[in-house]
Amino acid sequence: MDLKIASTLVVAALAEGAELRMKIGREIGPTIVKAAELIANCLQSGNKLLLFENGGSAADAQHLAAEFVGRFAMERVGLPAIGLTTDSSILTAVGNDYGFVQIFSRQIEALGRINGVAIRNSTSGNSSNVLAALKQAAKQNLKTIVLAGKELGAVA
Repeated sequence: MDLKIASTLVVAALAEGAELRMKIGREIGPTIVKAAELIANCLQSGNKLLLFENGGSAADAQHLAAEFVGRFAMERVGLPAIGLTTDSSILTAVGNDYGFVQIFSRQIEALGRINGVAIRNSTSGNSSNVLAALKQAAKQNLKTIVLAGKELGAVA
C-alpha cells in the first residue's frame, strides 16, 4: 500500500474515533459522571470494586482493576479493585463444583458488600455467567455499572 494512502486511512480512522468520543460525551456524559460518583462513594465508604467479564473483555476488566490498585494518572494510595477472572483456582473450583454460570456470582456473594460496586465490561450482554453475577449483585444491594457496546442484550 502506498504510504500516502495508508497515512490518509490512519488520519480518517483517528478522526472517526475522535468524533465517536465526542458523540458519547454529548449523549451519555451525565451517565458517565453518575458512574464515577458511584465508584467514588464506594471507595470512600471503604468498599471495593468487583470487575468481571468473559474473553477479551475480561482482560479489559483486569486492566481497569489494575489501574485502581496501581496509579492511574497520578501518585495516590492504591484503591481496592478486583478483577474476578484473575484467580484460576477460584475459577476452576467454582466452575467444577457449581458450573461455569456461577464463576462470578459466587465471588460476588463472597466479596461483595452493600455499597460496593460491581462493574461488568462487555461488547455483548447475553452471557449467562454475567447475568447471574448481576442478579447476585442486586440481591446483595451492590451498585452495578455496565460498560457495554452498542447492544446491551439481556442486560437491558
